[in-house]
Amino acid sequence: MELLSLEPIRLLLSEASGIGELRTERDRLHEEFQRHLLSMSPLTWNRLLNEVHDLIIGRVVVLAEAQMKEAGRSAPLPYAFLLFGSGGRGEQTLWSDQDNGLIYDDPVDEAQAFEAEQYFTELSIRITEGLEQAGYPPCSGGVICTNDKWRKPLSGYRAMFREWLQEPNWENIRYLLIGADMRTLYGEPMLGNSVLDDLYREVAGKPALLEHMLHNTLHHKVSLGLFGQLIKERYGEDAGGVDIKYGAYIPIVNGIRLLGIEAGLRASGTEERIKGLMASGFVEEEIGQDWLEAWSIALQLRSLTPYQVEDGHYTTRGKLTSEQLTKERVAALKLCLRIGAELQKYVKKSVHNEIDKG
Repeated sequence: MELLSLEPIRLLLSEASGIGELRTERDRLHEEFQRHLLSMSPLTWNRLLNEVHDLIIGRVVVLAEAQMKEAGRSAPLPYAFLLFGSGGRGEQTLWSDQDNGLIYDDPVDEAQAFEAEQYFTELSIRITEGLEQAGYPPCSGGVICTNDKWRKPLSGYRAMFREWLQEPNWENIRYLLIGADMRTLYGEPMLGNSVLDDLYREVAGKPALLEHMLHNTLHHKVSLGLFGQLIKERYGEDAGGVDIKYGAYIPIVNGIRLLGIEAGLRASGTEERIKGLMASGFVEEEIGQDWLEAWSIALQLRSLTPYQVEDGHYTTRGKLTSEQLTKERVAALKLCLRIGAELQKYVKKSVHNEIDKG
């Protein structure tokens, strides 16, 4: 297989007749992508990998829908299958879990509301089980379509977001930031877009909300000490290693996302957001290019962290081992973290300036 050509992959996945075929192909592609990790641009590698994830997940949804039709049941209303988290941003690793939801059009009466709830509950169960069989474990935080918090009609989603906006405590802001990464993978994009319209409109009208978001955004600091040294794991089996997920990747994701919200950008991916910030003049080209460089390093190092297969699911702790911290990787990581630390300072200053403007 030629990795740079997605056409044969797309054809094979789109014609898969069952989850078993999808899992077999995913395992094969897992090995193929691992072999190319160090020989390709991290940004290109990430885009290709996430196109494959989209194809697999989308096919699982189609197969689940087909199973419902075989049982004589069709969707009573237009709906959309949503991705959140790294899936929403188009940044899934080889071992990402499920972060998803389902939104459907508002029923016209109680009878249709009951029918819709019954149908979409069962469809969500089928999708989640199919994704598990394909190697995607459920989200440990419960952001999944089988959780009725993330499966509801459009009016329900809008009311939920409105409640979070009106009571911007830590937990509600955390959910809002999860929601900001929403992306429609399958179905009617208008449904999810309507919810995001509410979010961006509310933030634009109330800049003070950015201050609440800032606290969550800066919660995870980069793993760089006061004197420029790496902050390493001190105990356990990861002792001597570095937490790439929460010490490098997440701080950059969070910072860029908040700047995107502040700028009103309707992009969900970190790379897209950085390029959008540069294109709109929100940030200088030179600074944006530094962020892209740091982002590229973070993506590659995150994908180098060791993984394991547990109960048929790919998992990782997101940490590079001490043995993996070669001189070259340490230098690249320190550069990434220095830029990440500057990014966090930039975000804080930008948000405070926006609030001061009123």
